[in-house]
Amino acid sequence: MHRALTTAVLVAAVVAVPLTPVASAATPYKGANTAAVQDDFNGDGYRDLVVGAPDAADGGVAAAGAVVVLYGSSSTVAATRRSVIAQSTAGIPGAPEEYDRFGTSVASADLDRDGYADLIVGTPYEDVGSTASRGLVTVVWGGPKGLSGGTSVEPPTSFGDGMTYCRFGMSLATGDMNGDGAPELGVGSGCEAAAYTGPFTRTGASASRYLDWRLGSRGVVMGDVNGDGKAERFWLSGPADDDLRGTVYLDNGAPADDTGSVNAPTELPYADGHAGQIGDVNGDGYGDLVTGIAEDDSLAGATGAAHRGGEIQVLYGGPHGITADQHPKVFHQDTAGVPGTAENGDEFGQSLSVGDVNGDGYADVLVGSPGEAVGTRQRAGAAVLLRGSATGLTATRSVGYTQDTADVPGAVESGDQFGAAVHLADLNRDGRAETVVGAPTENTDGCVWVARGSAAGPVAKGSASVCGKGAGIHVSGVKGSFGAATTSAHVEM
Repeated sequence: MHRALTTAVLVAAVVAVPLTPVASAATPYKGANTAAVQDDFNGDGYRDLVVGAPDAADGGVAAAGAVVVLYGSSSTVAATRRSVIAQSTAGIPGAPEEYDRFGTSVASADLDRDGYADLIVGTPYEDVGSTASRGLVTVVWGGPKGLSGGTSVEPPTSFGDGMTYCRFGMSLATGDMNGDGAPELGVGSGCEAAAYTGPFTRTGASASRYLDWRLGSRGVVMGDVNGDGKAERFWLSGPADDDLRGTVYLDNGAPADDTGSVNAPTELPYADGHAGQIGDVNGDGYGDLVTGIAEDDSLAGATGAAHRGGEIQVLYGGPHGITADQHPKVFHQDTAGVPGTAENGDEFGQSLSVGDVNGDGYADVLVGSPGEAVGTRQRAGAAVLLRGSATGLTATRSVGYTQDTADVPGAVESGDQFGAAVHLADLNRDGRAETVVGAPTENTDGCVWVARGSAAGPVAKGSASVCGKGAGIHVSGVKGSFGAATTSAHVEM
């Protein structure tokens, strides 16, 4: 916890029992670490949608936090097919405390290789012993009935020594870096980077782990950018006094000596970013790194931050991966064809997700801009979809969404922060990603908008809004922030 409680309203504890029984496959669905079903927690072959609600109340404890899993199906997701996980849930480590913010970050992978994806949750403001906001990472195990039971992943030895407010778990990423079918885990924080090699046991122990004391890393991204079937890991240091845009590093392995020169990470000097995700934007078989920098000079209070209103960058993979001499392609709201106008504090790039919304074989990029004003309504928020193509990411046929867009449920209101989190994933297994946009400060609980994909892109007509209270979270004193996090990237400062 890190702030004082403002108001107290007693509510029931959050539980982890699905409202409607969740169907499962007779045997684990093979490939729980593949792109198609990496979020499949119950083994039925459909990806599931993870939504963080870090300011949800837990048994009357304000902002203890919760995570809601909406289970995928042929008709996509619905609030009636869900599990709600919190620190008061049976089998979950820790205890709910004010402003722990369980669910600030979320990720998934089949950590124990049992055929079911597992949920990974960051609680960066958790106090551990006498260390304020040391942070905690929790794994909740998948299985034929969905999620149940959990354990903690401990930081490497010496993590945070001599430092405070480290926020272990402020970002999470997974990927199979050595090709053994057991994913690795990267954990970002306000202090050092932490890396884990799979497989994991049910006690949370990994095959190996290391602390990379050579760099700070608020963000971490994993994915295959050189086509060898193994993931690379990129550390994003976040804004610093001498580099507000944030340095990007390619991980080369654990420090092998006291000097740190052996296996030293490779700096990508022309790249910037505070958060990111990897996907194949140009359809050439190599993953591409997309990063976001939402903080412009007006928010940083200094010059040298992102383009006015925020920006995203794209670095293209290839047979040699992403090399240090590559210059990124930059997009912002002053780029020709990108919807909207770049204005101070728009936070374009606060969240982003990479996925194929129309099934054409090119990954598209959805960008959140939660600080965007819609008319006179400040911080109402927006999301912009940029299209993948054979020549790379393009603003051609790009489209913007707000809650004023035709057929998007809800109404535009100041402070909703539509776009604070976004996600692209094929939840109904039709080969086209659904579009998910979070508005965590809408009403008192927060909501997510879900639109199915089609050959023409996202379909707003008939799309749905799922809000936190309807999905099982509770609110006490502060807004619940349902929709503040998904398994795609968002900037956590």
